[in-house]
Amino acid sequence: MRKPAVNVAVSAARKAAHVILRYINRLDSIKVEEKRRYDFVTEVDRLAEAELVRELKRAYPDHAILAEEGGAQGSSRFVWCIDPLDGTSNFLRGLPHFAISIALLEDGHPIHAVIYDPMREELYTASKGSGAYVNDRKLRVAQRKSLEGALLATGFPFRQREHLPAHLRVVRSVLADAEDLRRTGSAALDLAYVAAGRLDGFWEMGLGPWDMAAGVLLVREAGGICRDFEGEEEFLSRGSIVAGNVRVCAQLLGRIKAKTGKPTESEG
Repeated sequence: MRKPAVNVAVSAARKAAHVILRYINRLDSIKVEEKRRYDFVTEVDRLAEAELVRELKRAYPDHAILAEEGGAQGSSRFVWCIDPLDGTSNFLRGLPHFAISIALLEDGHPIHAVIYDPMREELYTASKGSGAYVNDRKLRVAQRKSLEGALLATGFPFRQREHLPAHLRVVRSVLADAEDLRRTGSAALDLAYVAAGRLDGFWEMGLGPWDMAAGVLLVREAGGICRDFEGEEEFLSRGSIVAGNVRVCAQLLGRIKAKTGKPTESEG
């Protein structure tokens, strides 16, 4: 049975999805701003975020908010970390791969999570210690024992293009063993897919906490692990993440350290 906080987040996500889907057939009329080079925000992002904040604050008025567009609001040990539309570039081009991501943090650690894919009507939920689910079906990470034959996902550092050469070195190293890579445009869904066993692993840098917080809890509750590029668990503050089962995550991290100039005992 879902926890009350998850039910509130699910209701908020569905209402935000109604806002997003109202615009799906009139993309040409949407107002778009470029926050940074190749990093866009739309009126849809802002309207969906306002819907999320309204619903969450109505249920938990004393909780703080950390939102991609609106930033930090309030002060509390309980913080709702939200991305109203993860995959804005996909949405703007009519690519049906984007999601709403909501996590409740307690003292900086995710304890409840919801990721909702409105195009596929897939609802991912998790609570700390209670498992991870998609549409009420329990999730488990893939049990692959190495990078050999793995299907992985990544995201290119479009906000920090000075890191692109190092990232491409990692890609070449990984593809020496993996079956293939995917670059989907939504870190939240990539992490949800790792939790679901659809992907064996995922890595990316240059992310915000709202991109990762819900997905991190899904992966953990599905039996996987998440690390930052230093091999620690400071991904929400450092903006880098490696996710998968224990073996795949360790081997991915080894390749990343070896190919980005950081010392490591083995490339895995």
